[in-house]
Amino acid sequence: MIIVKKEKNKILSIPTSEVNINSIRTVGSELAVKILKAIYEKPDYPLGIARRLGVNEQKVYYHIKHLERAGIIEVADRVEKSGSTAKIYRLKSKSFFFKLGEFEEANKIIQVRNESSFLKEFIHEGELNAKIIVGSPDPHGPERARSRDGYYGIDLALFLGTFLNYVPDLSVKLDTEVRESDLNNNLILIGGPVINKVSEKVNNYLPIFFKKDSGWNLFSKLSNKSYSDEETGAIVKIDNPFFKGKKVLLIAGKRYSGTRAAITAMLKHFDEVKKGNSKDPNVKARVVLGLDLNSDGIVDDVDFLE
Repeated sequence: MIIVKKEKNKILSIPTSEVNINSIRTVGSELAVKILKAIYEKPDYPLGIARRLGVNEQKVYYHIKHLERAGIIEVADRVEKSGSTAKIYRLKSKSFFFKLGEFEEANKIIQVRNESSFLKEFIHEGELNAKIIVGSPDPHGPERARSRDGYYGIDLALFLGTFLNYVPDLSVKLDTEVRESDLNNNLILIGGPVINKVSEKVNNYLPIFFKKDSGWNLFSKLSNKSYSDEETGAIVKIDNPFFKGKKVLLIAGKRYSGTRAAITAMLKHFDEVKKGNSKDPNVKARVVLGLDLNSDGIVDDVDFLE
């Protein structure tokens, strides 16, 4: 949800989340407000916040507990601190509101594309909530592979942009730049396990995965079928195996032409992608075959294989 206001000739917006009116007391103290401002400036763990504010750690823990319960802050990451695991907290939104009445129909002020349930974890309240990871174009990994799939990320970004009303900080990384802490996010992975080492990390968790001993053919655990065409691609959404509560969206092919097919499916046939696998609609995993309809040697459409 967003709040929109008109200022001079500009339309300004800010993401917002509803909180229960009973949560007012949670942010009613001066220290709670200081904690929220500190977390807004920099997500941090309770001891770090206490040190920054120069207050007792237990007082910070007390407010953190109530702010999390009220749905105002959430755990963004977990890190090792002095031999134990510390929770890093962030705001769930940039603003919050409570309502005394119910929403009523109003005149349309701004038109924003409805968020898709398929992308709800990756796009939250009009803001991108994911790391996009593409393979490095430089030789890397045991195969010394160079990625040619990365520039398809531009087409995907344009597609995702139709759901956004806020442009976040830079969210794209090469697989060679990724650190362990980056994996504790919602992830959008472009390219298969040979050219994207993060895709390699999640490959064994996928219901449709790339089988190394068969030349990296796609193999479906749902249909028990193997797909060897270089123009085959997969679109798979799973739970993030590295961080509970986060998701991974893999868009990849055996070769770059297969990745192009998968991206094309997202752009041209997103409603079909959302339906889930033909064998089990509850599993968000599709296999597509790239088509060259205008005979120019470039994939421009797809058939859904499952």
